[in-house]
Amino acid sequence: MKIAVVGSYGAGLTMRVPKAPAAGETVSGGLFDSGAGGKGSNQAVAAARLGAEVTLLTAVGDDEFGRSARELWRREGVGAEHVVTAQAPTMVGFILVEPSGENRIAIAPGALDELDAAAVDAFRAEIASADILVVSMEIPEEAVAAALRAGRESGTRTLLNPAPARPLPDACWPLIDVLTPNQTEAPVLLGLDEGHGLGDEELARALRERTGGTVVITRGGEGALVARDTGVTTVPPHRARTVVDTTGAGDSFTAAFAVALAEGRPVGRAVEFAAVAGAHTVSIAGVIPALPTRAQLNALIGSAS
Repeated sequence: MKIAVVGSYGAGLTMRVPKAPAAGETVSGGLFDSGAGGKGSNQAVAAARLGAEVTLLTAVGDDEFGRSARELWRREGVGAEHVVTAQAPTMVGFILVEPSGENRIAIAPGALDELDAAAVDAFRAEIASADILVVSMEIPEEAVAAALRAGRESGTRTLLNPAPARPLPDACWPLIDVLTPNQTEAPVLLGLDEGHGLGDEELARALRERTGGTVVITRGGEGALVARDTGVTTVPPHRARTVVDTTGAGDSFTAAFAVALAEGRPVGRAVEFAAVAGAHTVSIAGVIPALPTRAQLNALIGSAS
């Protein structure tokens, strides 16, 4: 079971605050922590912990954050031979987490701006040998499009996690086999404004018409919607025992979903498996500490049955 990941790495600088500050307001009493982040790296580590053989394409700077990233991937068993060392500093994300677990994130892309089509071309053999290619969108559009095209040309199943969301070029839509937006990202992909008035099922159908593949809209505590050629179905949520921090839950879901698909599970069962991973992740503070192992997920699945 092989998974190729094209996406981001960044250092996450997290502040847990009593409440998010308003414009011009200073809030004291916060707790600071730092750690590894970036959607591509998170997804790669999560997939490796679930037993996949994972290769990663991203870009980091020649700095302490970049060196820490390479040590993380070595420790977690993620293949990072193709990771680009850029001229710019490693991406940094500033994360504010409220007591409810909700988060707000600001990003300085840095090295990721240097991830281009040439880097993807050097990664083509890894894409071709994978069971599934996972692409996320904290990287330049050029790299997203090149990765999806490489997946399609090599016959590898492509999964786009469209976060952070932006409208996609028309040429990208037919290159996507599986699309996994959340409720906020779905209308952005379609270029809709806030008053679009469409429900989640209508959004799922509209996105499926664009790709011709499978669309999974994640809805947090409401579970997920799955749109296929047979229609739209609902997958119930796996309830978290507690919600501590939602940061990384989407990456955990995406990675577990990709692993389950690579194992040959039907889409609905794969979404159920991914929902358990997401529920585990929100119950633990920090992203990397919260990404589950296969044993942890099996224990959760067993306790719910």
